Amino acid sequence: MSILTTKNTRVVIQGGPAGESAARRMAEFCHLSRIPFNVAAFVFPPGAGKTVEIQCGSELISVPTYKTVAEATDAHPEIDTSLVYIGPSRAYAGTMEALSSPNIKLVSMITEGIPERDAKKLRIESERRGKTFNGPSSIGILSAGEARLGVIGGSYDNLVLCKLHRQGSFGVITKSGGLSNEIMWICSQFADGITTAIGIGGDTYPGSDFSTYLEMFENDPQTKAVVMVGEMGGDLEEGAAAWYAAKKRRIKLIGVVSGYCQEELPKGMKFGHAGAKEGRHGEGSARAKSEALQAAGAIVPATFGGLGPAIKAAYEDILASGEAKAPATSAEPQNLPKTIDEAVKDGDVFAEPLLKSSICDDRGEEPLYSGYAASELIDKGYQIPHVIGLLWDKRLLSPVEAEIVKRIVILSADHGPCVSGALVTIIAACAGINMAQAVAAGMIMIGPRFGGAVTGAGQWFSYAVKNKMDVDEFLAYMKKNVGPVPGIGHRVKSLRNPDKRVKSLVSYVKSTGIPTPHLDFALQVEARTTVKKDTLILNVDGTMAAILVDLGFPVDALNGFFILSRTIGMIGHWIDQKQQGSRLVRLFKYLANYVSPKKREVPPLDS
Repeated sequence: MSILTTKNTRVVIQGGPAGESAARRMAEFCHLSRIPFNVAAFVFPPGAGKTVEIQCGSELISVPTYKTVAEATDAHPEIDTSLVYIGPSRAYAGTMEALSSPNIKLVSMITEGIPERDAKKLRIESERRGKTFNGPSSIGILSAGEARLGVIGGSYDNLVLCKLHRQGSFGVITKSGGLSNEIMWICSQFADGITTAIGIGGDTYPGSDFSTYLEMFENDPQTKAVVMVGEMGGDLEEGAAAWYAAKKRRIKLIGVVSGYCQEELPKGMKFGHAGAKEGRHGEGSARAKSEALQAAGAIVPATFGGLGPAIKAAYEDILASGEAKAPATSAEPQNLPKTIDEAVKDGDVFAEPLLKSSICDDRGEEPLYSGYAASELIDKGYQIPHVIGLLWDKRLLSPVEAEIVKRIVILSADHGPCVSGALVTIIAACAGINMAQAVAAGMIMIGPRFGGAVTGAGQWFSYAVKNKMDVDEFLAYMKKNVGPVPGIGHRVKSLRNPDKRVKSLVSYVKSTGIPTPHLDFALQVEARTTVKKDTLILNVDGTMAAILVDLGFPVDALNGFFILSRTIGMIGHWIDQKQQGSRLVRLFKYLANYVSPKKREVPPLDS
């Protein structure tokens, strides 16, 4: 058996991230003990209506979150226990809400820093309602093989080492959360383990005392002995001694009290816990508590180091009397399931990749761009064009190539508010659309007529150079099989009104002395097409395409340069409209040519 909590206990956790973390530790215990997960709900108003996913073994369990305890218990009437992980300023109200629930019989408060006045009122309320209030500042309650409330017991490895997947014969009550784990381990090494361990918390006014839990252990046939760890300050240990001395008890009581160091230090010092403070006149001293327990008939080791042998001697007496039998060999505790990452790392499984990346590796401390650490690129003076080269063409660009890419991005970053991409972004901004959606809407405009000519021009200029076509042969082929040459032609610019962006790019690239077969071919095409019409010039899309192909960028990457650069401008237009507080855009009627039929009579609907 166990006290306070069993396999049938169902829990609501009041609190946010800390409560979720505790639930995951509780799920580990459920997996170890091969019992159903016992957290039925969370109460956390900011997360109400959502679910929290908790891994329990190889299963992922969705636990609903509610705004109030009443909502949680209405939806899950099996809930009988609450764990309080609420901040100290709100913990009183939350705990009172749990105590007021007719379903809930046990409340364990993990929260630290509760005002003493609130702690007193909560204890009074729990006693008035006939409920158990454990804490504040409790690490939790654990019944071996039955239930775990909170993080008591520590890591999964410690649960296994303490044999907490099966019942033993020793109860444990402590003020110290850390020592509760230590005592459970000692009981598993020197005896057969524990039945239930309770961390009552180290506050000055705990919700429950040692005597209350000793009475519960006395009534639990499985528990043959109880290890109680107290400390200086307060009078709970004296109360436990009085309870044990009141009449012959079935359970053996082994007690240790920490704080003998107070005898060498100034009176009134506090040691960690709020309640660990000896009175000015020696009230609540560790020595006096130990003497009271010893006088009551409890086993009191001279030092903490003597606790293990004392537990061993008590267990041997229990076995000799026939009150308990040595535990039968049980199945080995099961391990926590490995994640796929862990299993792959350990070489236990081969997981076939879902995708393949050859440009970036983020498995280390920072991303590697084609093998180069991002921070090292910065430290050594590399710029955005170099990152583009690594991610788009898997190589570090030369200084000349990087300068060309930089100029391409600068020259094509924006072309005013009237082109389709910028216009759509502006309209979206004026409609109150957020940045990401508005810019995405503008980017959708990039296609064969707006920006998309970069890829098309690169494709066909490459085709011509690769196949060693002359200009006339190329133009004839395009007219017959494709249509207008991408990258040739402009609505506004012409030979008499040249595009300065094109002139700037061509001039710089030619000045570097790098080979430019594709740019040379494109300029030859321009020389022929402008004879027919002076607006059939090599436009900025075609210029970018020819130069980028000459630099070795793959044709499929070329539109990326237009997308990248124009995104800079679109973001600028979105910010501009937001800063101006622009209103919703509606076209003036004179900008639309209405050619639909004039108003006419609607004929009767045929029956």
